[in-house]
Amino acid sequence: MTVLNINTQHSRKTRLLRATAFGIVVAVLAGCGNDLDKAVSETLISGSSAITSQKDKMIEYTTKGQTDADHLYLEEVLGEAALSQVQTWNKSTLDRLTADPRFKTMEAEALEILQSKDKIPFVTYRNGQAHNFWQDADSVRGVWRRTDLESYLSQTPTWETVLDIDALSKAEGKNWVYKGNSCLAPDYEICMVNLSDGGKDAVVRREFNSQTKSFVEDGFVTEESKGAAAWLNKDTMIIGVDFGEGTMTDSGYPMVAKLWTRGTPLSEAVEIGRGQQSDVGYWPAVMALSDGRREAVLSRSKTFYDSETFWVKMDNNGRELIKFPIPDKSDLGAEFKGQMLLSLNEDWRGYKTGDLVSFSIDEFMADGQIKDINLVYSPDEKSSLNGYGVTKSKVVMSLSKDVAGSAHAFDWDGQKWSSTQLDFPANGAVNIGATNDKEDIAFISSESFLTPDTLWTYNTKSGEKTRTKSLPSWFDADKMVSEQFFATSTDGTKVPYFVVRNKDTKMDGTNPTLLYGYGGFEISLNPAYSATRGKLWLERGGVYVLANIRGGGEYGPKWHQAGLKTNRQRIYDDFISVAEDLIAKNITSPKHLGVEGGSNGGLLTGVMYTQRPDLFNAAIVAVPLLDMMRFHKLLAGASWMGEYGNPDDDAEGKFLRSISPYHNIDPDADYPEVFFITSTKDDRVHPGHARKAAKRMEDQGHDFLYYENIDGGHSAAANLKETAKRLALQHTYLLQKLKDEP
Repeated sequence: MTVLNINTQHSRKTRLLRATAFGIVVAVLAGCGNDLDKAVSETLISGSSAITSQKDKMIEYTTKGQTDADHLYLEEVLGEAALSQVQTWNKSTLDRLTADPRFKTMEAEALEILQSKDKIPFVTYRNGQAHNFWQDADSVRGVWRRTDLESYLSQTPTWETVLDIDALSKAEGKNWVYKGNSCLAPDYEICMVNLSDGGKDAVVRREFNSQTKSFVEDGFVTEESKGAAAWLNKDTMIIGVDFGEGTMTDSGYPMVAKLWTRGTPLSEAVEIGRGQQSDVGYWPAVMALSDGRREAVLSRSKTFYDSETFWVKMDNNGRELIKFPIPDKSDLGAEFKGQMLLSLNEDWRGYKTGDLVSFSIDEFMADGQIKDINLVYSPDEKSSLNGYGVTKSKVVMSLSKDVAGSAHAFDWDGQKWSSTQLDFPANGAVNIGATNDKEDIAFISSESFLTPDTLWTYNTKSGEKTRTKSLPSWFDADKMVSEQFFATSTDGTKVPYFVVRNKDTKMDGTNPTLLYGYGGFEISLNPAYSATRGKLWLERGGVYVLANIRGGGEYGPKWHQAGLKTNRQRIYDDFISVAEDLIAKNITSPKHLGVEGGSNGGLLTGVMYTQRPDLFNAAIVAVPLLDMMRFHKLLAGASWMGEYGNPDDDAEGKFLRSISPYHNIDPDADYPEVFFITSTKDDRVHPGHARKAAKRMEDQGHDFLYYENIDGGHSAAANLKETAKRLALQHTYLLQKLKDEP
């Protein structure tokens, strides 16, 4: 899938967290800041006896429980019967967990951390000003604020409020959740602010003047919709939203891109490109070049990972769409000194999957061809590109080797690329934060499991590095240790994982252990400092394990592609191998081992409790996909067939049925008590997945907990108080299930 990156930064991790779907980035190139802070075998694998036995008994399971059709009412998001069932489950869960005396203590601890004013105010850097979105006890929904660079670098910055979301919500009687803004360079005065009702992916877009700090009267405004909008100039936007019947794809994303002129209604916007109903989406963006040119670009996502990208050539002769002659599986990035950066997810013209290459944008615009290709970076089998950001004088990159990060500065001399490694802490994560192609300042952060996040400024011209901000230590990390191990998966693949524990942990198999994973969409899970995890779990004697299984991006595109579609059992075998290795090392035992995952990770943990219930005593299944025979018919699900496969295809459908947690719940199995978590307003992964799986568990007499937040979107929390409550519920459950009481 060709991805146009945001704010001249490119990251496999952040591009997905900033997405309107799992991995679909709707973007504007350099020049439009997006104030989104750090805040997301061919058929059956031989040898998997759990899969085979479940497949053979599939029809029997459905008969003993309820049929799929009997549960369809739970897909009615606001249906009376569905919500009545949800309220019953919620009450039962809340009555039990909130009655535990540990709940209120942990809720207070989590809220103190989340609302602390000691957090790092991560910024977007624009025209000498640092913009930040901030939430604390006084600003529950948050405030968009700014200050100059000198003030920001001081110990006590003086902030100027640009937009107060709490005040706006109160004035308009809405539960607004801020979803970022895009402002027009070089002065960044006019912006489009994205507001979500309750946390949904679909947003209302409203023009805002950052100097007058007010919404623009008769300015650009859209109704609630998923999509994208970017500034071509101060009076013209390129936009893709729901324009009415026949303008959205089966995945629920825009199929049409238009030019929208100031002073005209959206209905009069001029169509400039159109995809197909079966596409994932058709995304408009603006390519802002370092010489000041702003060019319209359209990206047609045919599948989740296959795209065509077009330059919209506009001149006196009209408009012409000129296709970039690049692979369908590649990510088009930022421009630097005339070179367009391109990440390859397939081999191309002598370069291999995982390479970062570049080409001349002017040569392409001259005749639509790409002649010379230049290698920027080529990873080895143990390395990958985590992300990059473009400044005026350098491209700064985060690279990793065996999941340990490092930072590098790359430069183009007109003939070739060169690089220098920068001096940042080792054995953790190094992330490229805010960059701007009109400035020499880059914001780079470093962290590890036991070292709080530290923000640095790096001057890419002078080479000066300054420690700017750091998080306080929220838990006693001096008593803890972080170790990396490698498990051996079913096919012999070595799978890395990290164990974070107290130094005096006894290897006697009794340690309450939480195993976390994701395993999809090329998202890398890197060592990261979590104050809430440390305070609520590690300080209470828990062991935390992070598994870097296939499906992620830890070793580049090939690590991800190894688990696509009918090869997905490899991902689950990887996770099982880590669990078995933890038990073999006597770190824990099935009685004390739990798993957690959200979204695609919720599918992972759903598969775990249905395939290997003998390994676990707790499973947090959050905002999950669980009905793999209908996922493509629910909300954005059709867009993910490039990852999971098509349930309507004979071979892919057979495999999906074999792993689908909803379809493999066995009335005769001995399952751990599962905890389902979702949100009514999640418009990405349908809450029906969690509802139907819970109902089948109930039909068959299995124990489970269920909590559905009415607001919150795909994060299952719309504000900090809701987040603190959810974290306290989860950790109360984990302690009840995994920790032996004295």
